[in-house]
Amino acid sequence: MFKRVRYYIFLRDVMVLAVTAFGGPQAHIAMFLDLLVKKRGYLSEEDLIELNALCQVLPGPTSTQTITAIGFRLGGPNLAYLTLLIWMIPAVTIMTIAAITISNLQEQDISIEFTKFIQPMAVGFVAYAAMKITMKVVKSATAVILMILSMLAALFYPSPYLFPIILVVAGLISSGKYKAQPIEKKDEIKIEWANFILWAGVFILAAVLGGVTKYLPLRLFENFYRNGSLIFGGGQVLIPFLYTEFVEFKGYLSSEEFLSGYALMQSLPGPVFSFCAYVGSLSMRSFGLGGEIIGALAGALGIFLPGVFLIFFVIRFWDGLKKYRRVKASLEGINAASSGMVISAAVLMFLPLEPNYINFGITIGTFLILTFTKLPSPILIIIGLLAGILI
Repeated sequence: MFKRVRYYIFLRDVMVLAVTAFGGPQAHIAMFLDLLVKKRGYLSEEDLIELNALCQVLPGPTSTQTITAIGFRLGGPNLAYLTLLIWMIPAVTIMTIAAITISNLQEQDISIEFTKFIQPMAVGFVAYAAMKITMKVVKSATAVILMILSMLAALFYPSPYLFPIILVVAGLISSGKYKAQPIEKKDEIKIEWANFILWAGVFILAAVLGGVTKYLPLRLFENFYRNGSLIFGGGQVLIPFLYTEFVEFKGYLSSEEFLSGYALMQSLPGPVFSFCAYVGSLSMRSFGLGGEIIGALAGALGIFLPGVFLIFFVIRFWDGLKKYRRVKASLEGINAASSGMVISAAVLMFLPLEPNYINFGITIGTFLILTFTKLPSPILIIIGLLAGILI
């Protein structure tokens, strides 16, 4: 009975995060730290940072994989899949409704001016997350150097394929300090291949069925599943891939439709990958309302499932693997590099903003409020939205 109550509370917390977590995966981690670690104690800060770093090594939506992995740790696959559904449903639903609205009202301009203060606030959230993570994991000269190098690499070469390489290289460097780690009794590592086979099987089956039948929903699912299997670095990295494939190459969306939907996504909480529901829905608009809903489901499931399958595969033997001293020592480098990339994310997110006193002030003010007060994040976001509406 206690477990059921605890699971209910956890899923309720996931719903709270799903409707309040703005700013992408780097900002989400700060909210995960606050609610899931400090307030609820579902796991330790070290465990959360470690899971987040592990998810960054894998392709797919980092914050979605992280919160789903927490559900897996607490209650196994069933709780994890419920976690995934609750986490993605609010944003996916809103983006689907937005796509249906745009397809029916093509001539109507959709104003998103009220979100103008949310972007600099999101940068403040990311900067706060960077500070919290850095204070927790960067505790040696090696970690400081790796953090700085990873930050510079991510700043000057922001390629999605570089991010996992940075983490792996940093881990290999710090693994050389393995003699400083205590010797632990190691159990035999048993790798369960079911989820890897499931990931690969769905990949191949979707490609074959889509190619043979030419059925648009299947081809859409395969397109998103492929992107979800190859994208490293989160939702911001996914956007140029989607634009090239669905706007420039296939012409399913116009540039205006794509950019309007993406701007709307920036004002919503939850996973940025839910933008794929919007793209999938508009890609199926010629099939009517039912087709638009099917397209949204194809986009959402296609983009989220591969990353979840892969984290389920890795997390099952991760506890055993990390008992090896070299693996344990590598976590120092991985965490330090992860910290550096969060710092770079704050800088990269601020660069597209207009460099005026308002944006600087909102970013710094958000950071200071989070650092020195206990004002809840949702209240901050509501204030930002109201200010955008009134001003």
